[in-house]
Amino acid sequence: MDLRNLRYFVVVAEELNITRAAEKLHMSQPPLSAQIKSLEEELDTELFIRGKRHLKLTESGQLFYRRAKEILSLAEKTRSEVHSMGEGMRGTISIGLVEGMAPDIAAEWFAGFIGKYPNIRFRILDGSTDDLLEKMRAGLISLAVITSPCDHSLLHSFHVGEERIAALINKTHPLAMKEGEEIDIRELEGENLIVPSRRALIDTIYKWFEKAGTEPKIVCEMDSYLDAAALAGRMVGISIYPRTAYVPNDSLIFKEISGDDKKMEYLFVWRKGHPLPTIEKTFIDFVKEMVSQ
Repeated sequence: MDLRNLRYFVVVAEELNITRAAEKLHMSQPPLSAQIKSLEEELDTELFIRGKRHLKLTESGQLFYRRAKEILSLAEKTRSEVHSMGEGMRGTISIGLVEGMAPDIAAEWFAGFIGKYPNIRFRILDGSTDDLLEKMRAGLISLAVITSPCDHSLLHSFHVGEERIAALINKTHPLAMKEGEEIDIRELEGENLIVPSRRALIDTIYKWFEKAGTEPKIVCEMDSYLDAAALAGRMVGISIYPRTAYVPNDSLIFKEISGDDKKMEYLFVWRKGHPLPTIEKTFIDFVKEMVSQ
């Protein structure tokens, strides 16, 4: 198994048609079919279910596709890092940004760093905090902006921002018609709630309700802010998310949840015990300086 065979497999898995995949790879069909067959023999498993005109990934094929994409991405990241070490301050910085306010926070860093080092490029991956930490463990990214809390025994971190937690409520709901821009956590007692799927955040929400002498009625846990807003708009429940998570939706309004503890902290993180290339260490120092200003 080599990178070339992985690239062949990924293209076939995405096209699900040997003829189209061969055209995309600028090669003839028989050698490509032979490469895929050889890969299946090496793995001792079928990766595709072969139909008359189309292919379908087996369960093993789906797993191998995800891993192949990760390996190819890591290979490209490694190539870029090694190249940048030999070329001075140039190369690509791979960084993960959690949904919410993180892109707004990081935009100023990117603009400033590119202005200072014009040969630097950024590769940005998004997702939930847990998604980004998994990508970091897999080596796909070295840096990330996530929401607290984090495991400080495994990660270096520093504070880069915070925002209020709010409830996304359908306009026809009685709470939406209440005067003012805030609601108390006790007013959400008995309401169907849609919350972020991260365990640490769910535990925090339970503590808020416990402090108020009640408990939350959580009906749905979700990774995507966009999907949570959609469900709130359809009156499945009230979504509890960071204020900037909102996407324009005429059927929803925001009510910030009152209390100084109803905030989300954003952290810049990287793994302990994993040496970073010069460009990433320089970027960390640059961000620290900007944050301290």
